[in-house]
Amino acid sequence: MKKITIGYFADGPWSHRAFEKMINDDSIEVRFIVPRTDSIDDTLLKYAIKYNIPYYKGVKINSNEFYKLASTYNCDLFVSMSFNQIFKERISSMPKYKTINCHAGKLPFYRGRNVLNWVLINDEKEFGITVHYIDDGIDTGDIILQRIYPISDEDNYRTLLNHSYFECANILYEAIKIIQIGDVKPIKQKDIHPVGFYCGRRGEGDEIINWNNSSREIFNFIRAICDPGPKATTFNNNNMIKINKARLIENAPKYKNINGLIVGKTDEGYIVKTGDTTIEILEIEAKETLKIGDRLG
Repeated sequence: MKKITIGYFADGPWSHRAFEKMINDDSIEVRFIVPRTDSIDDTLLKYAIKYNIPYYKGVKINSNEFYKLASTYNCDLFVSMSFNQIFKERISSMPKYKTINCHAGKLPFYRGRNVLNWVLINDEKEFGITVHYIDDGIDTGDIILQRIYPISDEDNYRTLLNHSYFECANILYEAIKIIQIGDVKPIKQKDIHPVGFYCGRRGEGDEIINWNNSSREIFNFIRAICDPGPKATTFNNNNMIKINKARLIENAPKYKNINGLIVGKTDEGYIVKTGDTTIEILEIEAKETLKIGDRLG
């Protein structure tokens, strides 16, 4: 099989196992690595030193300087994995086989940022990982390969993240091999859905619980941003409370009362009134002991 040469634009845990799969394949040659400019992860740097691969941190990939530099490597393919610069057409179209990206989302849905958080918030029963060509949009290029994975109520942000770290490497490597043997059958995203949708980046303040939401919505919200996320936040008399886990209460009655009111205590946490029923909150971080009758919000 003819060797395929790659420029790797990548960072973080997502990228490590994918690199390992590529470097252990004698028919794949990684010619250079570009991490995120603000990267605090040195794993790829260690790999670069170990395998004598040029490593360029702090470059602006759309600059004339980088264009000239990248062109000297004559790569067949550029690969993006958890990279945070937008490829302009001049650089993405440089390699023979263009530029591909691995995205932990079921394109054309869940384009954009913080996708694993949003799928849980939206109570999805599955999530996707997609390898696609980069075009002039954001996660809008033709799909090369996509895999779908189930989500259960036992899942949370951490479990999906760990699953994605593993599966992103597998599907990215598989896509590279498909390109290498010339067996790509690209799928236009508009042929799956004419619109799709985009998710924005979550920021400060987005972690605050709305107790007017249903128990199911609050359950999803808490598990969507659990550790290693920011954790769901509420307040009791201006004192911040972090909640890392919640449990739905089977057959909890639906009734109207004060939403956010602590109405019970359990061996592991507290029972809180929601917009429809009640929910048990667990793994709580609070400076003061909570008690029945406290109003959270």
